[in-house]
Amino acid sequence: MKFVALVTIIPDQDEERAIEIAKEAGAGGVTILHGTDIGLKERKVFFGLTLEENVSLLIFVLPRKLSMKVMKALRKVFDLDSHDNRSMAFTIPLSHVAGLDNDELYQFEQDIKNIL
Repeated sequence: MKFVALVTIIPDQDEERAIEIAKEAGAGGVTILHGTDIGLKERKVFFGLTLEENVSLLIFVLPRKLSMKVMKALRKVFDLDSHDNRSMAFTIPLSHVAGLDNDELYQFEQDIKNIL
């Protein structure tokens, strides 16, 4: 089974909804990192301070076929193809994976069989 890391960068206020959508599409566990998005064009606010948006980086380790289903669900709900959107999602192929829960692996296998 080939695995990928599905990485989604989303505004903090959308974090819970994104996790819910991903789990409904078949994702298991998620690793969450918090960061700041400054963007290409800096925006000025009070007293010349730059507005920085807090974002969540969601990392899902998924079988390759299931990752596309999860990405499509996130793409649709959060309109990731919109020019005004400040979110993104991408996958990174993983050549070696260790530490996945056996129950999660079994669930992945069942989900892939259902997709096929």
